[in-house]
Amino acid sequence: MIRPASADDLEAIMALERASFPTDAWSAGMMHDELTSPHGRYFVLEDDGTVVGYGGVRALAGAADADIQTIAIAEAFRGRGAGRLLLGTLLDEAARRGAREVFLEVRADNPVAQNLYVKTGFAEIGRRPRYYQPDDVDAIVMRLDLTQNGAADAR
Repeated sequence: MIRPASADDLEAIMALERASFPTDAWSAGMMHDELTSPHGRYFVLEDDGTVVGYGGVRALAGAADADIQTIAIAEAFRGRGAGRLLLGTLLDEAARRGAREVFLEVRADNPVAQNLYVKTGFAEIGRRPRYYQPDDVDAIVMRLDLTQNGAADAR
C-alpha cells in the first residue's frame, strides 16, 4: 500500500535512507524538512504495516516543472515493481500540482534505476561530473515530458 508520508515515518525512512545510500545519506534533519515542506510530497510503500520504500517529489503548486527528490526500496523488495509503483505515484503528484515536465538525477553507477527511468520515458539531458560525494560518481540528469502522448501510460 502506498500512502502519504508524515514526520511520524522519519525513523523508518531514515533506516531505508542509510541502507540505500550509505555514503551520501541525507541527515534526519534534512529528511524531516523534506517531509514537512509544503513544496513537495513524500510517499511510503508499506508491506504488512512496515515501511519498505519511500519516494519524494518537489513540485511547487502551479509550476511547470517538478523534481523527483529520491526513491529508495528495501533490498528484499527490489525487482518486484515497488520502485515503478512509487515513481508512478510521484509522477501523478507532479501532474496533479500542474507540472508539465519532471527532472531527476541518478547515480551513473545505478543501472537498475536508470533502466526504470528510461522505461518510464525519461531521457538523459546531461551529466554532472563527480556530483555524488564522497564517491566521485557522476549524476545523470534526466527529463520526462508529462504532456507527450503515452507519458501517462508509462506510469
